[in-house]
Parts: sequence; structure tokens; C-alpha cells
Amino acid sequence: MTLTRDNIIDFIYDEARMLDEGRFSEWLDLWIPEGHYWMPLDYKQKDPDLVTSLLYEDDFMRRLRVERLNGERTFSQKPKSRCHHVIQRPFVDEFDLDTGHFVTNTSMHYIETRLDEQFLLAITATHELKLVDGKLRIANKRVELLNSDAAFGNIQLLP
Repeated sequence: MTLTRDNIIDFIYDEARMLDEGRFSEWLDLWIPEGHYWMPLDYKQKDPDLVTSLLYEDDFMRRLRVERLNGERTFSQKPKSRCHHVIQRPFVDEFDLDTGHFVTNTSMHYIETRLDEQFLLAITATHELKLVDGKLRIANKRVELLNSDAAFGNIQLLP
């Protein structure tokens, strides 16, 4: 099978569905170990290292987050938070079969709810994907909040 732009787009939809269904351990398997999950603090922020971010998670921190979300003794998650991604069809901005490097840009609404509280975030997600042993993997993911300069409560799950 030859990889197409539609395969890249399906991958983004599949990732969102995994998160909505709480399949966080499967979601971890989508990542390459050296990848980063980044949510900048400032709109259009350029640097995750020299400027504070809402989160900048490496493999260890992603696994720790999923362990907490899946844990039975995570009392702040009783009952567990739920989320829903409403995504626009992703744009494939870079498609390089020779190097196995792909970049997507996806606008979405992210809804998170727990008990009587629900909030909505408008975001743009940029995925840097790599082809590893014939499978797409997330090398980096940047989630940019449209209103990143607002005051937020806890974002429990994974936009």
C-alpha cells in the first residue's frame, strides 16, 4: 500500500477518536519516544524551551499523564473527565514520501466535561508525523489555543 494524503488525514481523525474514547494507552503507541507534546502559553509562541508553556511533555511526562488518567487511585478523576473533539478536515502542509516526513494543520473545537462543568477550547493542532517501519507515528504535536492568554482551570485530558 502506498501512503496517501487521505491516510495522513485518517490518522488525525483516528487519534482524536482514541482520545475521545479514553484509549490513552493506545494513544501513547502513536508516538515516537523522542517526540514532544506542546501547548504554548503565548499565541504564536516560537520557543518551548526559553518561554513558559502550558505544557511541554516528553515521553516520560506523556506516560505519567496517561498513568494518572488510567489510575484507580486518581481521586481528582472520580468520576473521570470526558472529552470530545470536533475537527475540521486536516490540511496536509508537508508530504514527503522520500523522507517519511509529514506535517498537518487541524482546526478544532475541544470540549471537556466532568460533573456539572464543561468548557470549550478553540484550537489549532499541528502534527509532525514520521513514517517508522511502515507506520505513521507522531514526532511532535503542537496544540495552540486561540485564547491562550485567558485564565484557565485545569485541562485534565489531551486536546
